[in-house]
Amino acid sequence: MKDYDFAVIGGGSAGFNAARVTANLGLKTAVIDGARQLGGLCILRGCMQSKTLLYIADALHHAKHARKLGLKVPRASADMKAIHARKRRIIGEFASFRREQLKGGKFDLIQQHARFLDAHTVELGDGRKLRARHFLIATGSKVSLPNIPGLKAAKCWTSDDVLDLNFLPKSAIVLGGGIVACELAQLLNRLGTKVTLIQRSPNILRDHSDDASTVVQKAFVDEGIELFAGTALHSVTRERAGFKVTFVHDGRTVTRRAAHCLNALGRSPNTGGLKLEAAGVKARADGQIITNRWQQTSAPHIYAAGDCSGPHEIVHVAIQQGELAARHAAGAKGLRPVDYGLLLNVVFTDPQLATIGRLEDDLKEAGTPFLTASYPFNDHGKSILMEANYGYVKVIAAPKTGRILGAEIVGKDAGELIHCFSGPLAMKATVFDLLKAPWYHPTLAEIITYPLEEIADQINDT
Repeated sequence: MKDYDFAVIGGGSAGFNAARVTANLGLKTAVIDGARQLGGLCILRGCMQSKTLLYIADALHHAKHARKLGLKVPRASADMKAIHARKRRIIGEFASFRREQLKGGKFDLIQQHARFLDAHTVELGDGRKLRARHFLIATGSKVSLPNIPGLKAAKCWTSDDVLDLNFLPKSAIVLGGGIVACELAQLLNRLGTKVTLIQRSPNILRDHSDDASTVVQKAFVDEGIELFAGTALHSVTRERAGFKVTFVHDGRTVTRRAAHCLNALGRSPNTGGLKLEAAGVKARADGQIITNRWQQTSAPHIYAAGDCSGPHEIVHVAIQQGELAARHAAGAKGLRPVDYGLLLNVVFTDPQLATIGRLEDDLKEAGTPFLTASYPFNDHGKSILMEANYGYVKVIAAPKTGRILGAEIVGKDAGELIHCFSGPLAMKATVFDLLKAPWYHPTLAEIITYPLEEIADQINDT
């Protein structure tokens, strides 16, 4: 039996960065990861894979619609085998670098699964045991399988399957309307697949504002995606020629068939095999581990970070949580909890959807007064000449001081533009501070000045 100061279960973004911190602080550290491939969800089956493919689909979409710009592109189509090969090469390089980091770190890498025997001991997949003064659980998430008749037996695709395609599906039904569902539905549609998107909630991207989701939804419909929102899924059936999905929409029963079906109905914490109860770690009904502001679980020497504990499934948040847990376990002074008031979120659809800070619904629920102003992309010079007319920029600020509280951008390169607010928000800047800065003309970023000016005028007029 080996003893450690700090043992991490899971070698993804949260776990790797936590281990790196504790090892550098002098703690004897181990990373336990029993995955077939090292690297974590983001690299192997998530962010980097999907963004590689989305960028390709974006380029193909512009080529197909080049006539709007006065260009003649005789034929543009997807070579799926070439796309697949390029993606595998790029992701292979990312994964190789992460494997080198894990194997060459100042910590022990143990490639085994683990489950708790007691609060300080885990049993590895090969029967060995390991003890630690502190643990960090960073086991990520897995695809959910909701209780919909026929869904389990149908064996639908998951995001893993779509991200590893080397052929172009003729048609596909996408179940879900969250970030994964929307990004992959548009990806398939732009590559040339006939796509039907079926969402249970009244709007796609339900965790975002109605205004934002409505813009993306309109873009989807305009591109030819058949979209049903506000549905009740009745059944999923696998047939000889593909899949049949039956659901209720606007009070009537609807059936759609396609060659393939993607289950993108969400993800759930990957904690089922850990035997948390043996360690005294409490979790919610869905398996999500309960933590305090220092990432401690109900067993204070055991921490959790990333998708397995939430509250947000975002890589940079997982890293912040993991590093905070590591420093807290090491007894570092002057620590501060993760500030979710600075939460940054990006959806890589086209138009992109990006938010930062506190948004209107949050502020209304808290009874916090605010001012807001927005400006549309279809009235901005640079976006018009780029044929990027979907969306808007919205700024939210305090009514007396003009301090920026949050921002929402739907439109071209929103994921890049939202970072115009990252520094100012962290520094508690005001709209007046941002208006002192130079904004080059003509740029997309320049659009941000219009809502800033409107809020400044509202404050100056009071």
